Amino acid sequence: MHHVTTIDDTKATTPTQYAAHTKGFRRQVLVSRSEGGSPHMNLSVDHLDEDGVIAPVLHSFEISLYVFEGTLLVTTQGETHQLGPDHVIAIPIGVAYSICTLNGPAKWLQMQSPAELNDGRRQDTFFTGEPLQGSMPVVPDMRDPRRQSTARFDGDSMDLRKLAGGSPVNAPTVSPSMATALLAYSGIGVKMLVDEQLGAKAHTMFIVDYQPTAIAHPHDHPFEEAYVFVAGEVHALVDGELMVFHPGDVLWAGVGADHGFENRGTDLVRWIEVQAPQPPSRHSYRFSREWEHLANKLGHTH
Repeated sequence: MHHVTTIDDTKATTPTQYAAHTKGFRRQVLVSRSEGGSPHMNLSVDHLDEDGVIAPVLHSFEISLYVFEGTLLVTTQGETHQLGPDHVIAIPIGVAYSICTLNGPAKWLQMQSPAELNDGRRQDTFFTGEPLQGSMPVVPDMRDPRRQSTARFDGDSMDLRKLAGGSPVNAPTVSPSMATALLAYSGIGVKMLVDEQLGAKAHTMFIVDYQPTAIAHPHDHPFEEAYVFVAGEVHALVDGELMVFHPGDVLWAGVGADHGFENRGTDLVRWIEVQAPQPPSRHSYRFSREWEHLANKLGHTH
């Protein structure tokens, strides 16, 4: 099972439960129980106008935010984080936070796991009505070992040519931690942003780059994935159907959905990927060709 959609800012509206507690807030839901049939995630593109506000709120699901445009001030757990483009923050289940914009409107990708309840069983979003104590706005310092919940994506950190001469560990925006190092294989680069290292327990978020000719053969997972394409053109085979994705397109692949990708062009392909639940320590990938090989080896046929 899979679901395909496209980011369209004109489709963003104010959710009913947020109307009385926000100013200038809108959301386009990309993946949810009703949009694709996902039980494990809500994925959306959120907007907050200049001088916009989201009052203190907490959820029965964990969230992470990836800032696309503008600057957000996110107050949570006694600190106010100043998040510009490509900054990420993870907020645990049951932890209150508030958001406002700084010097203009802002736009971000928001991941929530598990998916919101929409069947009336119980409430899962709670506006507290109590102001949060924050701090002077702090821009996340990627090299500060006290950093607990924020990350920043730097495109240079995915450039293998620049990294070949040695990691610039003295750069002010580069984390020296192996947990955030670049994983590269067969022309594919992966840069982790949100996982257990950032306190997330139910989901992950990371950047994926495909160099020209890079390919991942069809496979499936025991968890859900969503892909938000941000650069280049990539060909995909999803449940046997050939698709072509461009920036702004979104693909959700449910548990067991076969999918594979190939960069047939000469430009870099990049996407933001999220997973829920978090992958198991073993057997997170099941490549179709390996099991087909076993079937042939044992003389089994369909």
